Amino acid sequence: MEPGLSRQGLPPISNFAMIAGEDMRPAAGVDVSMPDYSVPESSVSESSVLARRPVGRRPLLAALAGLTLPLVLGTPAIAQGADQLPLADVMQAGPLGDRSLGKEDAPVTIIEYASFTCPHCASFHVNTLPALKEKYVDSGKVRFIFREFPFDAMATAMSMLTRCAPAERYYPLVDLFFRRQEAIVSSQKPLDDLLAAARLAGFSQESFEACLKNQSIYDGVNLVKKHGAEKLGVNSTPTFFINGKRVSGSRSIEEMEQLLAPLLPK
Repeated sequence: MEPGLSRQGLPPISNFAMIAGEDMRPAAGVDVSMPDYSVPESSVSESSVLARRPVGRRPLLAALAGLTLPLVLGTPAIAQGADQLPLADVMQAGPLGDRSLGKEDAPVTIIEYASFTCPHCASFHVNTLPALKEKYVDSGKVRFIFREFPFDAMATAMSMLTRCAPAERYYPLVDLFFRRQEAIVSSQKPLDDLLAAARLAGFSQESFEACLKNQSIYDGVNLVKKHGAEKLGVNSTPTFFINGKRVSGSRSIEEMEQLLAPLLPK
């Protein structure tokens, strides 16, 4: 875990009400606020429509039932160097398409590969991304894309649920899962806690289970990971590609600004 990263000390989630409607109100006493990741519909890109078919293997729900998972600590927080990769390879989206924040013609594109059970990834999403979004994404300077790189069954389930959510709820749910990461993965009943979190994004018991049985979503998530590992050399999380340059390890907003400065118009 990174110096200064306190999992219990994560700031509260704010403004989750933006995606909460009449049928998805949280139980009394539940704090569901989070940063405002609402974006115009035109800013959220999704490049493919998936056909759904039943799972043809052991259901993921069975793998998760009664599971207690440790946080994935084996991913380094220190940068492993930076390499320039062919931009066409880096920008190639998987069968699920990319969902992005920011303008498609922004001068800088940041692609993050992350696992929902990686605390260094949670650190970036809680401590760095809100400031990055406010200063660079919302101003049109940076386009941000999140891609799945799950290390275990729980991270795979979380990845699938974000993909099953409507496009406008994708990034709010990504943020919610990272902020509730420790509570979910250390729970004696992680599936129950995962469902409780998913309900805040509008999932019912039925849609939750249907998502985790969706073979197309399952295959798509794993193909994104396979492309990252085999084509782009991703072997730890978080790994970023900034205009094609690979940078490993969680970064503070100050470190991200140093990386962005040479790439932005003067």
